[in-house]
Order: sequence, then structure tokens, then C-alpha cells
Amino acid sequence: MTTALTDDQNHFPGLSRIGALLADPGRAAMLWALMDGSARPAGELTMIAGLSPSAASAHLARLTDGGLLALEVRGRHRYFRIASAEIAASIEALANVAQVSAPQRAAPRPARTVPLEMRYARTCYDHMAGELSVRIFERMLDDGMLTQHGTSLDATAQGAERFAGWGVDLSAQHSRRRRFACTCPDWSMRRPHLGGALGAALLDAWSVHGWVERTERPRVLRITPAGHQHFDAFLGTGAVTG
Repeated sequence: MTTALTDDQNHFPGLSRIGALLADPGRAAMLWALMDGSARPAGELTMIAGLSPSAASAHLARLTDGGLLALEVRGRHRYFRIASAEIAASIEALANVAQVSAPQRAAPRPARTVPLEMRYARTCYDHMAGELSVRIFERMLDDGMLTQHGTSLDATAQGAERFAGWGVDLSAQHSRRRRFACTCPDWSMRRPHLGGALGAALLDAWSVHGWVERTERPRVLRITPAGHQHFDAFLGTGAVTG
């Protein structure tokens, strides 16, 4: 019998449906371009994917109807963005799977060949990813700032004090309509970084402090001299580079 979770062949419908949406290289290119949390016009996504306007329009419609993209209408222009942080985290996780599971002859470039600035610090939708982010997350766990339960995380009293010092209101993050904090697989490091509402709030706070800046290159983040000094002190090393 068909239920809300199965189709008429007693299969879980979400897996095949999402897989079909991601299978086309043009659609995948559009999604990957939006992983910096931006909203981009249809024309820009068309150029990124290397498609004709009519083909791009059809692909964008499929991604929107499938729930992976959200449409914003601004005057006569249409802008598209990743529909939710959870979808962005899933795309990042799939990129991580692609790094380790594809046959060698067809595999993406190994993580060591990813451009240094992309590997070191970048956005993953609305939070920070890359080598520095992974190291910060691991230090938070080691220092007892966070407790982990599977993929979910919570802040300890010690962590709450440190987060408040950075300007992060944990009560506000708990009240958001998304996971408070969770692990997010990092496709270049193959170890998790911090995602969820807390991860997004930390990137915002670090940007306000002037420790992290966005660059002209999509997704690439710049760690300022003040940021290097701060993160070096937090990590307890003298070799924070990037």
C-alpha cells in the first residue's frame, strides 16, 4: 500500500527524485554556484552552466518545482537561491561522497589539488567551511564548548560564555526554524565542520569583528590579520596560515 513515504512501487520517492534533479551537469553547476548563500539571476546561472536560455529556464523550473531552489522576483528579474540550509548541507555532503566514492578515472580532483584559498576558508551556504573551520570545530569539541549527539550538537555552559563573548545570542539561534547546530561534512577536508544556525551566527559575528571577509571569488573567504591573530590564539598554535 502506498503511504506518504512510499510510492506505488513501495519505494522511498525522495531519493530517486532528488537524484534525478542532481544528475544533470548543468543543474549541478547551478546549484554549486549558489552554495555561497547568494541569490543569482537566471541569466548569470545560465552562463555559469553553459546552457542556452531556454534550456536553463527549464532546468531552473525543475529545480524550483523539486524544492531545491527558491525563486525571488525583484521587479522584472528572477533570482534563485538554495531553498534552505538543510539542502545546502546535503549538497556539501554529496560533494564529500563524490570525493571518496567515485572511480579514480572519473573522480573529481583530490582535495589536495583544490585551490589553497578555497580549501582553507570558504562559505558553505551561510556558514564557514574549509581547513580553518574544521580545526576550529575540533577545538570547540576538545575544549568542551560543544557536546555531540550523532550529527546534532549543543552548547555547554562554557561554550555559551565563549559564544556570548563573540556576540552570538544562543537563545536567538535556538528559536530559529532550523537546527541549532549540527555537523556538516567538509568535502575538501573530509572531516566535519560546524553547521546549523550556530555556524551561520558565528560567521556573521566573525565578519562583524573584522576577522573574516568575503572576497570577489565565489565562496572564498579571506582571514584578516586580526582574524589570524584571533584564531591563532583560539587554536593555541603559532601556525595558522591561509
